[in-house]
Amino acid sequence: MDLHRLPEGPGGPGGRALRGLLKGPRRLAAAAAAVVALAGAGTWTAVASGGAPPVHRGDRVMTMADGTRIDTSYFTAGSAGRRPAVLLGHGFGGSKDDMRQQAEDLARHGYAVLTWSARGFGHSTGRIGLNDPGHEVADVSRLIDWLARQPQVRLDAPGDPRVGVTGGSYGGAISLLAAGHDRRVDAIAPAVTYWNLADAMFPGGVFKKLWAGIFFNSGGGCARFQPALCRMYDRVAQSGTPDAAARRLLEKRSPSAVGDLIKVPTLLIQGQRDSVFTLDQADAAEKAIRAGGAPVKVDWIAGGHDGGDMETARVDARVRGWFDRYLKGDGSADTGPAFRITRTGGVDSTDGTARLRGASAAAYPGLHDHRRTVALTGREQRVANPAGASPPGVSALPGLGGTGLARLSALGVGVSLDFPGQYARFDSAPLTRDLWITGAPTATVHVTSTRDDAVLFGKVYDVSPDGTRRVLPSQLVAPVRVTGARAGKDVTVTLPAVDHEVRKGHRLRLVLASTDLAYASPAAPATYTVSLKGDLRVPTAPAVTTAAAPLPAWVWWLPVAGAVAALALLVTGRRAAAAAPDPGLADVPLLIKDLSKRYARSADRYAVRGLSFRVDKGQVLGLLGPNGAGKTTTLRMLMGLIGPDEGEIRVFGHLIRPGAPVLSRVGAFVEGAGFLPHLSGRENLELYWRATGRPAGDAHLDEALEIAGLGDALARAVRTYSQGMRQRLAIAQAMLGLPDLLILDEPTNGLDPPQIREMREVMIRYAAGGRTVIVSSHLLAEVEQSCTHLVVMDRGRLVQAGPVREIVGSGDTLLVGTAAPVAEPLAEKVAELPGVASAVRTDDGLLVRLEPGGTAERLVVDLVRLEVPVASVGPHRRLEDAFLTLIGGSA
Repeated sequence: MDLHRLPEGPGGPGGRALRGLLKGPRRLAAAAAAVVALAGAGTWTAVASGGAPPVHRGDRVMTMADGTRIDTSYFTAGSAGRRPAVLLGHGFGGSKDDMRQQAEDLARHGYAVLTWSARGFGHSTGRIGLNDPGHEVADVSRLIDWLARQPQVRLDAPGDPRVGVTGGSYGGAISLLAAGHDRRVDAIAPAVTYWNLADAMFPGGVFKKLWAGIFFNSGGGCARFQPALCRMYDRVAQSGTPDAAARRLLEKRSPSAVGDLIKVPTLLIQGQRDSVFTLDQADAAEKAIRAGGAPVKVDWIAGGHDGGDMETARVDARVRGWFDRYLKGDGSADTGPAFRITRTGGVDSTDGTARLRGASAAAYPGLHDHRRTVALTGREQRVANPAGASPPGVSALPGLGGTGLARLSALGVGVSLDFPGQYARFDSAPLTRDLWITGAPTATVHVTSTRDDAVLFGKVYDVSPDGTRRVLPSQLVAPVRVTGARAGKDVTVTLPAVDHEVRKGHRLRLVLASTDLAYASPAAPATYTVSLKGDLRVPTAPAVTTAAAPLPAWVWWLPVAGAVAALALLVTGRRAAAAAPDPGLADVPLLIKDLSKRYARSADRYAVRGLSFRVDKGQVLGLLGPNGAGKTTTLRMLMGLIGPDEGEIRVFGHLIRPGAPVLSRVGAFVEGAGFLPHLSGRENLELYWRATGRPAGDAHLDEALEIAGLGDALARAVRTYSQGMRQRLAIAQAMLGLPDLLILDEPTNGLDPPQIREMREVMIRYAAGGRTVIVSSHLLAEVEQSCTHLVVMDRGRLVQAGPVREIVGSGDTLLVGTAAPVAEPLAEKVAELPGVASAVRTDDGLLVRLEPGGTAERLVVDLVRLEVPVASVGPHRRLEDAFLTLIGGSA
């Protein structure tokens, strides 16, 4: 994930309110303002939006004092005189174009808005300085100078416009820096950003190597940065250890360097799922700005650089309210509570996203409010730091925030891995009451190392009562470097700040690991000895209360809807009765009756039409048909992914609809299943099952693995698997829980002959236990050997269904051997004979399917009359021949 490509929120693409990653300018001497000049007259456009006033946009390039050209866009709407201005900073690796939608929204809301591409990004020139006060921050002051000369902008004094600054990440930092360096800034709203860049990239004295690499690569490579930054990165990346010079370089570019100068109202928006700029960065900013006397409010959103919901619409509205109060002077504008946090609770069944609820407090509690002691137990333990710090443990996965992993994280499920022998663990007793952690827990341990320095990664897991499920809140870990560890040292570890509810009966587990994928650990092997010196201290922030859920809309419309539904049930009682489970089909895995599905936006083109067939227990059913036959559409309807236009599908007597409970008895494998390559086969399957939320005992993991036949390969990383092993692992995943009905789509695709044979045996073994398998495949020879029954489709309709032996050896299909090849015109004449349904040429002659009443004797007479050189006539024995006959050779 690029830092500027934040995950989408419900209010718009890319979390546009949070696109600015860093920004901030030092105001130079007043005489230097004259160096800001227009490179051209600029291009103006107008954008209309429904009944709202059109937004006027002017593009221009401004030249800075050192000759750097900064590309800008200026947005206004309406003609209501002077109005406050807002500067919008973009995210790292992005440009001014990322901010266009938010700029237009703010313009319609009564602001003059200026966006720009920072040095080294978009069409702006110059080198990236990570918000260097002498360059990027000075550029912002020049932009403020320009705003002061615009006739649409309100002035507080000559040369001093009423101006606010906002942005996310890189643009968020520039808003803080601008407020510290330029007194003309009147209000700021930084989001998901840093306070001290050195602390963010070197937390606990440990190099955050993966995020640093993403920074430099998304910026276009080291050569695109100022030489000092490039040298610093090369030096730290090679050594793996940050030095004092590196810290000083980043601290000079950090808002913390001018924290005592930030005297303006500040709305701090920080992400809970963010391993690059963690909650402690906003905490430090709040303390410093509040100490200076400025109003400060804090908002912890559900997303961050590691994914989750960016809450774009809500954040946009809160930023507008903040600026309405402090830029427009609207005393009635709602700026929200002093502290707000978004909490997740359950899953929205309509779209699978986490349900969000707000919690708030009248004062910001900080990260250490109202600590509760949780006793831990555990003996002294030895922890190995392996040579090269490999294999590393896993907490967060930087760069994968936009994937399904982000959604799992939002639901309390994540990817975490600790290697045996490379961590110490200390457990609490089962909690006797619920515990809500809000802030950063702490624990004191004693560390001894065989080398002078030790590096450990602290994390707190929420462990289920049966011990089978553990959750690492927000996938966060706290690194700490222990210097002078050879002689032994007591260390208080400040663990990651999170907001997480631990249920009664669960345990807390403190883990101290020697490696982590996202960080640089010492390459030299070492042994650490770790023991407890104190209990876990957990902040609870009791003043933070979760808002009562608003009355859902159904409370109001349910009475009316109930009356309408009752009337509908009376009118369509027979249809409603049909939707109830059919006791007579309770043991029938699948019954499809009169199923039809039209193509989108078409009244007469059908993907499936009038399809009916039945599948019984113990069968391995092959679903056959040429491309476009409707097989995939049928399978999608069977799995509840789409609904039919007509007809019905019943699984064990239950009508299939999206989300039908009976679908828990159905397992499915779709070609191309994905796995985490660094995890073993068994760990991948365990992670998948945990994500379903079902009890671990229901997985029947060992039974599924025995059927799949992976053997010792289960303990190896998936990246070492052959294609055949990956396919079998995917089928084992589909078999978890031993579903009564297993659906396999092209399970042998891409396999070599030995692997195909193994896959055939897997399907046969699975059905042998009384379960049912439906397989869609183009390999007819394999279908013939593995399937007991067939359903043949063509152009959306059923052609034939029945046992394989009957279709292959059907008496109505004859193989006519000929002494010479049969020409196509002659084959067409045979197909038109009375009593003949179809005739298809083969290498040896003709494959002829007879109509009811047609006989072999009559066929031979007619063939001789047509001068077909008949050599033999007999029933066919190959599924391929039968298939071609059934579909008339259209495959």
